[in-house]
Amino acid sequence: MKIVKTEYIVVCDAGFSVLKDRAVAFSTKIEKIAPFYELKAEYPDAEQFEFGKGSVLMPGLINLHTHLEYSANLSTLVYGDFIDWLQSVITHRDTLADSCSEVCIDDALKSMLKSGTTTIGAISSFGKDLKSCAKSQMNVIYFNEVLGSAPNAVDAMYMDFLDRYEKSKEYESERFIPAIAVHAPYSTHRVLVNKVLAFAKEEGAFISTHFMESRYEREWLDNGGGRFGEFLKRFNPHAAPVNEPIEYLELFEGVKTLFVHGCYANDKELDLMERIGMIAHSPRSNRLLGNRRLEIEMLKNFALVTDGLSSNYSLSLWDEMRAAIMLHQKAPLPKLFKSLLLASTHYPAKLYKLNKGSVEVGKDSDLAVYHFDDIDEKNLAQTLLLHANEPKTLYIAGQEVKVLLL
Repeated sequence: MKIVKTEYIVVCDAGFSVLKDRAVAFSTKIEKIAPFYELKAEYPDAEQFEFGKGSVLMPGLINLHTHLEYSANLSTLVYGDFIDWLQSVITHRDTLADSCSEVCIDDALKSMLKSGTTTIGAISSFGKDLKSCAKSQMNVIYFNEVLGSAPNAVDAMYMDFLDRYEKSKEYESERFIPAIAVHAPYSTHRVLVNKVLAFAKEEGAFISTHFMESRYEREWLDNGGGRFGEFLKRFNPHAAPVNEPIEYLELFEGVKTLFVHGCYANDKELDLMERIGMIAHSPRSNRLLGNRRLEIEMLKNFALVTDGLSSNYSLSLWDEMRAAIMLHQKAPLPKLFKSLLLASTHYPAKLYKLNKGSVEVGKDSDLAVYHFDDIDEKNLAQTLLLHANEPKTLYIAGQEVKVLLL
C-alpha cells in the first residue's frame, strides 16, 4: 500500500473535478481518497510520499493508436501530401522495418513511458513489435492489423491475421490485451472485413480502423477516381473501390470501435462513428500528411493519439496536445485545455471500458505526479497543457516505474 499526497489532484472525470490537499491510498487499485492525516491513521504501514507545493497528481495518459514498427524513421519518409507519403512508405517499407530492431521499438515504448503514457494501442502489421510490447511496463492493447483488397487474397490474408492474433494471445494478461485492427475501407475487401469482424465478435475483441484520413480516400470511395485511383491502378489495372463508406461503417455495429482520423468524413459518417464507437484524432500526423483539420469542437468526445513515427516526430501526448492547441483556433482555450486532457485519459478509457483514465476509488492505480514552480488552481489544465513533459513519479498498477532511455 502507498499513500501519495500532492497539492492538487486533477481527477479527469467527466466533470473535470479538481481536489486540493487530498491524498490517495492505493495498491494495484485506488483504495481511498481523503486528507493525508486520515489515510496515515487508517493505513499506518503504507509507504508515504508527500510531494509538496506545486505538485499535481493525475491519471496516466492513454494513447490508443500508434504504429511502432516504423519507429526507425527520421527523415526517410516524405511529408506534405498523403499519396507522396504513402509512396515513400511503400518504397522504404522493408528498409525501415529491417532497421527498426527490438532495441528501436523498446526505445519508442520507453519514450512514451517517459512522457507519462501508461496505456497504448499498438497497431501491428507484421508482429515485429510483439515481444517488446509484451514485456513493456505499460498496459498494451495490441491491435493485429489486417488488410487486403484483392478478392483472391482474402483467405490468405485472413489466415495470416489469425496466425498473428494467436501468437499475440500467448502473451495475454491484465496488462496485454490482444485486439484487432482493420486497416481501412480502401484497402480491405468487404469479405475480409466481414470475416474479421465476425471473429472479433466471437472473441469480444477491441477493434480499430482508419477511416477517411485523406481527400484521396474520399474521392476514391465516392467516385472510383482521383490520385488514389491512379496510385492503386499502378498495382492493379482493374482496381475499384471495395467498400461504400456508410456501408463500411455499418459493418462495425455492435463492436466498440476506434475510428482513426476521420478528417474527410461527412456529418452523417461522423454521427455514425460516434454512435458506434469513438473517433481518434492525430493533429500532427494529419498536418504532416497534408490532410485537413478535423473539427473536434463538433464532436461529443474523442481520443487524442500520436499515430507513429512514420507520420510524427515524437510519441508524446503532451506534444500532441500542444499541437492541437495551435491547430484548433476556433475552440475557446479553457474548454479546449480540458477537452484535450480528457481525450488523453477519460474518453479513451471509456470507449473500451478500461478501468483507468481517472483518479477515482476502484480505478487501476496508473498515476502520474507532475511538479511546477508556479501554479494556479484556476489554471491547472492550462499549466499541464503548456508545461508538462515528464512526470516526477509514475505508477502503473501501483508500482513505481523507472524509465531509462538507451
